[in-house]
Amino acid sequence: MKRFIQSIKNIWKVEELRKRILLTLGLILVYRVGSFVVLPGVNYTALMNAQASGGQNALETLLSLFSGGGFTNASVMALGIMPYISASIIMQLLGMAVPAVQKMQNEGESGRKRINNYTRILTIIICALQAPSYLTLYVQSKGAMPVDASTFWWTQTILVLIAGSMFAVWLGERITDKGIGNGISLLITVGILARLPEAFTAEFGFAVGSGNLIKIVLEIVAFMIVILGTILIVQGVRKIPLNTAKRVVGARAVDEAGARSYLPIKVNASGVMPIIFAQAIMTIPVMIFASGAAEGGNFIQRTLGDIYGVSYNLLLALLIIVFTYFYTAIMINPRKIADDLKRSGGFIPGVRPGEDTAEYIDTLVSRITLPGSMFLAVIAILPSIAKLAGVNDAFAMFFGGTSILIMVGVVLDTLQQIESYLLNRHMDGLMEGTRIKGRRTQGELSGF
Repeated sequence: MKRFIQSIKNIWKVEELRKRILLTLGLILVYRVGSFVVLPGVNYTALMNAQASGGQNALETLLSLFSGGGFTNASVMALGIMPYISASIIMQLLGMAVPAVQKMQNEGESGRKRINNYTRILTIIICALQAPSYLTLYVQSKGAMPVDASTFWWTQTILVLIAGSMFAVWLGERITDKGIGNGISLLITVGILARLPEAFTAEFGFAVGSGNLIKIVLEIVAFMIVILGTILIVQGVRKIPLNTAKRVVGARAVDEAGARSYLPIKVNASGVMPIIFAQAIMTIPVMIFASGAAEGGNFIQRTLGDIYGVSYNLLLALLIIVFTYFYTAIMINPRKIADDLKRSGGFIPGVRPGEDTAEYIDTLVSRITLPGSMFLAVIAILPSIAKLAGVNDAFAMFFGGTSILIMVGVVLDTLQQIESYLLNRHMDGLMEGTRIKGRRTQGELSGF
């Protein structure tokens, strides 16, 4: 406890870090307040009555989890930042198929700015498609629509939803630039954590009411095991040994081969992005195809609307595995790493520099990505397993799936940034005898 208090004091002593943390907290507060500002004309009482009567399905609970309650509150930020994530997915896919986008990706900072502008424009388009579906599929179905809802009301409400989503994106970008951590991921994490106390209280009250206290104990133990397993896979690294050729200093050669060095390849190099991408892709069709809701829903709604269904979980697991390989291919470029090693005089023992090194790294990355992607897929479907075991819907969302991966990954990344500030100023880290590792650690090559 004494060391923890000292770490807090050290954080507060670093002026730049203190300002970044305070700015981050302030912007998060703005985001949380916005999630409770109800759309003009919407009958909030009808929404609450519908929720109290059990009128909220599993998909609505999941979407509300990502938006911090903004979805079920019919707030101005009901769509959250998921449209922006969907737009980012589309732009990255286009980067693999469209030469013009590939050219922008290779133009450095100027190209990145142009891609960001196109991503924002695409976000507005996706919001414009999702907003009418949201009002029809959720607000109108709950009986919260204004009685005299005119064309003007529909137009202004859609514009408000688009503006709210873009404002959330702006908050996330400001946190990334001026605050601590990845702003977009951090906003999602805050929205998830905001629902945790309520979900745990509901599960605990149910266990106490049924006289089965041992059940809640077992659930907490299982929850901690899942967190530990997630941390292990997020932090897991395959170290490839490296040797360095002799270099000449003055008139003598210095042998650096004795210095231990390695190339770290993370088991989960893609971080939390595959499951965010997969979840975003799964929600788009349901939000767009709102027709047929009164007759029990169309095929897409029946298949993708039940997040505890077999079809939904199989498709989700498949998408996560695909996106893991896809995002890993973006994050790790074996040929570039091999070229960097060759220029610096480093080589992998027993492997020839150049093309052979690139093939060796590519093979190794493919092998370790498979178990990493399968673990992500298993974690993603754990809420369904927890539901079958008798856990209530709200707490089952935290038992695994997207929420646990995002929370662990984002928290580790944020703590790693804070620790970097402390270590750069020759202060003790947050933990004694070790260092917190985020998705990017010091010592990794530029290819990551």
